[in-house]
Amino acid sequence: MVSKKRISLRRADELKRYGERMRYQNSYVPSGIEISKAIDSRMASLREMMGASKKEWNDWCWQIDNRIDTISRLGKIIDVNDEEKKAFEKIGKKFRWGISPYFAGLIDPSDRYCPIRAQSVPSIDELLDEEATVDPMGEATTSPVQAIIRRYPDRLIINVTNQCPMFCRHCQRRRLIGQRDIHTSDAKLQEAVDYIRESPEVRDILITGGDALMLDDDRLHWLLSQLDEIPTVEIKRLGSRSPVTLPYRITSQLCKMLSKHHPLYLNVQFNHPREITKESAKACDFLTRAGIQLGNQSVLLAGVNNHVVVQRKLCQTLLRIRVKPYYLFHCKKVKGISHFRTSVESGIEIIENLRGHTSGLAIPHFVVNAPEGLGKVALSPNYIVSSGKGYIIIRTWEMKTIRYINPTRKRAVKLPVNLEP
Repeated sequence: MVSKKRISLRRADELKRYGERMRYQNSYVPSGIEISKAIDSRMASLREMMGASKKEWNDWCWQIDNRIDTISRLGKIIDVNDEEKKAFEKIGKKFRWGISPYFAGLIDPSDRYCPIRAQSVPSIDELLDEEATVDPMGEATTSPVQAIIRRYPDRLIINVTNQCPMFCRHCQRRRLIGQRDIHTSDAKLQEAVDYIRESPEVRDILITGGDALMLDDDRLHWLLSQLDEIPTVEIKRLGSRSPVTLPYRITSQLCKMLSKHHPLYLNVQFNHPREITKESAKACDFLTRAGIQLGNQSVLLAGVNNHVVVQRKLCQTLLRIRVKPYYLFHCKKVKGISHFRTSVESGIEIIENLRGHTSGLAIPHFVVNAPEGLGKVALSPNYIVSSGKGYIIIRTWEMKTIRYINPTRKRAVKLPVNLEP
């Protein structure tokens, strides 16, 4: 008879081999923190090229004012051939582009397939997209007042600006970006607040845009204060990619102001481990120390992160900087970004290969947004192989099948009245 000790050691060796293989795989997808010397060198070169002092470089307003949005300036950072220059001119007339100097400093100029470049530098593919629409989510038809989008019974979105630190090439709201930065007017924001005040069933508000943190501190404080005064509003959320694309926006003054408006949550969007740098980690640390819980809403992007090793390294590194992987979105069918779209099956496969190979904390929900504003649909692998009376056959993360006893429900929770949905 084999002893329990020997069985335990054999199983430990088996799991060790799994772990060693994953560690080896992870080493080929370094985070921004792990390649900080190379990034620091590129940042220093870019600062010198732009004639910026260190103080200016660390000033988020300077970064916005000095977005890289001309072909001549971009050509000093990465190689741009004549065909691309012509394409960028055409793209710029249709879809705005601009990169924060900080984020441009993350681009590896020697890698044409750099995941940072893919998200920030225009591609001729944007003009070849004939299959998608500008508003597949039906936001224009789910907007009861101008600044609000409402898809659910108890929560809604307030769009406060079209401004972002940079204009991501996979942006779902590129139709709203236009050619200049515009904040939502005070009158429209007041109209949104009045709508929420008159809708007591709405308990959860997401402030986004654009990027919610592109509002200055005073204006954002005013809006949050207005929502604080509505007793039926239980929580507030901010949607921002600033910690990723412009971490200098996360100042001590901003965090001090935000800490006055709890319960407050902030959803960021890290799409690749290389975006997790010393600077972005510091920005997230500032926010969490101010009591703001952070969640990550990544987008599944072909050629950027549609590989289980990339997603695993991303999610594990996010946990190290206290950001909870929350959603992995299937890329929406927005005109100009179809080259980023993958199959739904590839997203499900990634989730399946994360399960068991990393902690549950590191596994996001894979979500498809139903068209025409019908909301999110979470998709996951099917672990039930078959079922029978009193049992199911389930598949484990190692593809082993086992029989599991499935008891029938004998007693339901009793409530004073029938409250079935």
